[in-house]
This record gives sequence, structure tokens and C-alpha cells, in this order.
Amino acid sequence: MASVDPTAARFPSVPAGAGHYESFYLKLCHPSEPLGVWIRYTVHKRPAAAPTGSLWFTLFGADGPRAAKLTVPGPGTGGGDWLRVGEARIGADGASGVVGEDVSWELALDDAEEPLLHLPAAWMYRARLPRTKLLSPAPAARFSGRLTVDRREIEVDGWRGMAGHNWGAQHAERWIWLHGITEDGDWLDAAIGRVKLGPLTTPWVANGALSVAGDRYALRRAKVTEFPDRCTFSLTGRGVEVRGTVEAPRERFVGWVYADPDGSEHHAVNCSIADMRLRVSRGGGASSELVVRTGAAYELGMRERDHGMALQPYADG
Repeated sequence: MASVDPTAARFPSVPAGAGHYESFYLKLCHPSEPLGVWIRYTVHKRPAAAPTGSLWFTLFGADGPRAAKLTVPGPGTGGGDWLRVGEARIGADGASGVVGEDVSWELALDDAEEPLLHLPAAWMYRARLPRTKLLSPAPAARFSGRLTVDRREIEVDGWRGMAGHNWGAQHAERWIWLHGITEDGDWLDAAIGRVKLGPLTTPWVANGALSVAGDRYALRRAKVTEFPDRCTFSLTGRGVEVRGTVEAPRERFVGWVYADPDGSEHHAVNCSIADMRLRVSRGGGASSELVVRTGAAYELGMRERDHGMALQPYADG
């Protein structure tokens, strides 16, 4: 799928009368402590309106998340930057940004693996459906640099993580994002969604991949039992089956309001220092176990409001 550019921002080419959202994001975790960060650079455009840009920052720790958000007009791109929001930027070499007086980051992205195109065909990235497109410019990478949060300086040295990119006219009706990297560098990066088609909602559909010892396996089918703070799942593809769990204490999750361009909203809860355990069967042979302790991401996007998770006090859109 060489015709798909994984890092090109799509919002500049969206017609003035159309709605659009777009996100470039980083997730990275300390190699041994329950400490991680999730940073999003986003564009939101309502139909017939100018786009706005937002920075979303969450530091995850054992005592809970520290989150902040900033929204400004006039997001930009180009010159080596995937996306610029105010003075903040994200690109192939890393990211920087400031939110208020108490949160800032300067991160370098190194040793990135080849991009992962989640959807199975290039034409799907150009077609009207699916209405959400996603890929990972760097499904696995290492990071260095620094974080400053409430006068606390945090050195980032060899943290494992990833860089992602998604965009579209509407979020999925319901979605799950899973990401984890083991100490050996094996990783899972998968999005699982249910899509609204008129009055009907599809079953769960998986798009993503598992990488073991450098071999990638596309994942297309899913069975899921999900709750806001945990998930049990089975993901399958050609020559591979992955059965797994991901979970974290409720107090380690951050909750956000996600707006669609049409004005509707989802609640999204995320913990990027979750525990993940995978049982992998390849080619009908013996199964193996992959474990990620306090370094996996679990995100659930949903319509309901009775999930019991605290939301950050920031509007979207």
C-alpha cells in the first residue's frame, strides 16, 4: 500500500462545507515503573467552519492521571511537521509542546519500525467508508527527552512507545484501542470497532497487527468482552490467533469528551499504563505468552454516560 502516505495531514484538503477530525498521537512508557504519557495533537472542523487545533496531554502514574488540554485556532502542517498546534509540533523526529504554565514536553522519536497501515486495502483510505481511517507511522519506537509537569522534571531515556494517526468524518460508534510492547520488542497494535450503518450497528471488526520476532501478522476478526477498566479479547488473522486480557485499576484511567464534527459526542476512557497478557498461537504450533506490565494502552470509546469514570473538564470541538 505504498500509495498511502502515513504522515500526511488530511485536514487541509477537506472541503469548506464538510466536517472532519484528525489526530496525531504519541504513547510512551517508562521501562520498569508505572509511568507513561499519552499526547494528542488534533484538528476538529465542523461543517462550514474553520478548523481548530488542540493539544491533549496525560501523564499516567500509580496515583492517577494528570491531564491538560489547550485549544487554539489555525492548526498547520508542512516543513517536516506532521501537525502544528500553536507553537507545538509533532513530526518524524519527535514532538514538543506546552500547555499552560505547568505542562511541557520535548521528545525525540528514535528507532521507529516501519509504518503499520491498519486497513487491509489502500482504496479504503480514499473511500467514503470506513468513515474513520487509522494507521501508525511508528507502531513501535523508542523515545528520549524530558517531561515537565507541575515543576517535576521527568527524564525520558529509552522509553518504548508508538506514534499513531487517525482521521475521518465521524468516530466509530464504539471502539477499542490496544497497544503494548514487550521487553523483547514484540508488539500488538490493534483498533477494534463497531460502526453505525443506518439503524444497524455492525459486530466488532478488528484492524491491526501483531509483531513477533520481527514477523508481522495482520489481525482482522475479533471477539470482545469489554468493560471501562478491562477487556478480554480474541483476535485472529491468517496463521495467527491472539487471546488476551488488558486491565488497570479504575483510578489510573483518564476520561475525555470526544466530539464528532456533527456535534454528537462520545466518552473515551484510556489507561496507557495497563497490564496486558497475550497468548499467541502461530501456524498451528505451540502457543507462547507475551506480557506487558504497566506499559500497555487500553482505550474504550462509547456513547453511554454511566461508566463511572471521571471526565476531564474540557469540552471538545
